[in-house]
Amino acid sequence: MRVWGHDFEGRSVTPHTDGFTEFVAARSTSLLRTAYLTCGSLGDAEDLLQTALERACLHWDRLCRGGDPEPYIRRIIVNLAISRARRLAIVRLIPTHTPPELPAAREDIELRHVVMDGLRALPPRQRAVMVLRFWDDMTEAQTAKMLGCSVGTVKSQTSKALKRLRALLGEEVANSARY
Repeated sequence: MRVWGHDFEGRSVTPHTDGFTEFVAARSTSLLRTAYLTCGSLGDAEDLLQTALERACLHWDRLCRGGDPEPYIRRIIVNLAISRARRLAIVRLIPTHTPPELPAAREDIELRHVVMDGLRALPPRQRAVMVLRFWDDMTEAQTAKMLGCSVGTVKSQTSKALKRLRALLGEEVANSARY
């Protein structure tokens, strides 16, 4: 994989990318799922992931020295999704086709569509919190660090999102979607 850039004087530069290709091969499906759930469509998710990986590749050697680069890349994805939603000034609709993962059992497909409809109705920040907490299985502290906010903000955004989902989906559907 060749990544080209230019320094401030216009000279071509190629960043140090040892291990980058292996990282992308190993973690791209998980990162794509996060991007898909935070932005709303597979096409946009692929664009977000590509942009995040481009940014990470330019600083790959520094990211690897700091430890695991994945949380940093997830944060880039979430921030890009929030910025995109703000720019568009609307909540993007998540299509109802299957996200990039193994298909659910047949009886879960209808519930999945209902839950995805509810998720798409959330504001971008609440959607990001829900995706990171429940799809990516992050703790409140990890989510707060990822979003650059306090644990209290994560708790309040989660509470508001759950309340809104219960109102939109009905208490019976919300309770059946828990497990």
